[in-house]
Amino acid sequence: MADAPRPPLRTADDPAAAWRGRRRRQDHGNKRDAVIRTAARAFDAQGYHNTSLDDIATALGVTKPTVYYYVPNKEQLLFECFRAGLEPIRAALHRAEQSAGSGRDRLRDVIRDYAVAIASDYGWCMVRAEHQDLGAALSGQVKTLKSEIDRGIRRLLQAGLADGSIAVRDPKLAAFAIAGALNWIAHWYRAGRTLSPEQVADSFVDFLEHGLAPRQGAPLVSVAAKPRRKRAAAP
Repeated sequence: MADAPRPPLRTADDPAAAWRGRRRRQDHGNKRDAVIRTAARAFDAQGYHNTSLDDIATALGVTKPTVYYYVPNKEQLLFECFRAGLEPIRAALHRAEQSAGSGRDRLRDVIRDYAVAIASDYGWCMVRAEHQDLGAALSGQVKTLKSEIDRGIRRLLQAGLADGSIAVRDPKLAAFAIAGALNWIAHWYRAGRTLSPEQVADSFVDFLEHGLAPRQGAPLVSVAAKPRRKRAAAP
């Protein structure tokens, strides 16, 4: 891989909290992360073209020039959202390449972190960034980073073929199938409904590992939340 992944974002669930109380200059990283996370949520809820930097500033409780202090424009902000979401996947691939486990075990860990990332605040930006109004330079960087992920998954599939832990006919097609299934999570998953990102990830790992074949002696277990009790009928 070209370079080591950056540390994960440190922003709290409430990004605006980065500006509350007395803050020191060392909080620059947290505040920049807060701007990126808030933008990702706004792009997901309203769409990229329907979201302005004024909207993001209002959500954070800061002025528009404050947002400009951390990012030069909305295009760059969209790219930063994409990159922030991709970092956990890059980190997972980096760990996998340093691990001595089987190809299948290492791929399983990457798939899980990939699914959690796509179900995060950054999922929408991760799968749609390149289709928005990004200039040639940033669009090229998006393609390069996505290609890096694809090559990493293929290497794990090929490692699994070599050690006998994976049996696929075409690693390239298998990588496309895995990424396609995971990326589609961003189109239907909404936070706060039924399943957590971790539950979605566990379910996808199970399906991608075992497919549709029944497993003898292994009962099917749903990861969905328990159904609510039915109210008693009125007398």
